[in-house]
Amino acid sequence: MTDHDLSKPDISKANDCPPLPKNASALDRMVYWLGIGLGSGLPRRAPGTWGTVGGLIIAIPLMSLGFIPFLILTILSCIFGIWICGRTSELMQGHDDPHIVWDEWSGIWITLLPFSYMGVATTNFWQDVSQDLSIFAIVIAFILFRFFDIIKPPPIGWADKKVAGGLGIMLDDIIAGIMAAVLWVVVMFGVLL
Repeated sequence: MTDHDLSKPDISKANDCPPLPKNASALDRMVYWLGIGLGSGLPRRAPGTWGTVGGLIIAIPLMSLGFIPFLILTILSCIFGIWICGRTSELMQGHDDPHIVWDEWSGIWITLLPFSYMGVATTNFWQDVSQDLSIFAIVIAFILFRFFDIIKPPPIGWADKKVAGGLGIMLDDIIAGIMAAVLWVVVMFGVLL
């Protein structure tokens, strides 16, 4: 049986997060909590949006470390996310349950890479990130990522439907993050010019 043979919950309805099996190991418990975004994916409605909010909240202090550390952490989140999402899916006994939001965390981090690169990670990071333009930039990154993750234009929709396992769960959000990051750069240059 492939991952695509497993049913995916109807995201237009409120869904409970599948519980962690009672006999789960300590490692599986940790992976499950990472998979559901440390609880940010638990809401019954719009867990992907809430998961993205959770990823955004975690991203802000991570960006204060500077661009290179944030880039490395983002790459690692994508690589390990394949395993985290795949294993969480197995623990939930379904493919790409909407409560699995580690992929949203990675996707929003990818979207924020240009923001981190463009000098926000300065010695005055907390002062700079609280400026109106920085807040606007973060909100635009969030909106663009959610747009691409929800609408799933090609090739995002293809990846969502055709690629199985943890890679399939991660790939559509990675592509959505890349597309959102590119459009974010265009929007921000338009605002700044």
